[in-house]
Amino acid sequence: MGITANWKKVWLIALVAWVFVVRCLSGCSAGRDSGDKVRDLDFTVVGDAEVPEDLKKTIEEKKTAPFKLTYSDDQGLYIVTGYGEQEESGYSIGVNALYLTDNSIVIDTELKGPESGESAGMGKSYPYIVVKTEILENPVIFQ
Repeated sequence: MGITANWKKVWLIALVAWVFVVRCLSGCSAGRDSGDKVRDLDFTVVGDAEVPEDLKKTIEEKKTAPFKLTYSDDQGLYIVTGYGEQEESGYSIGVNALYLTDNSIVIDTELKGPESGESAGMGKSYPYIVVKTEILENPVIFQ
């Protein structure tokens, strides 16, 4: 019975030590992101002719439902937001913000409907926007 009791004590001490280590590492992380803007990022809205072929294929596969994705090559980082199938055409997408924080890239886009009084086109549409910016390794947060 003495060996089993000692084994349980060792196991309990090891478990408590593990919890302590995990709590310290997660609480002392230098990688925390306050979400505060470090700087705005320059960007270009990319037309269909300038979208890389691999990215075009992915967009085509995903366009019927809302989607968000990133793609990078030696030319830059492409950030794509798609708004899925819409019942009419005439939509546009605006970029409200694109900026860098301590540990991430934040993009905020907005789908804008056809202007009031403007006749919307017939048929379904699949609005999306492709934004190209500098190559960065940070994760992208879509807002």
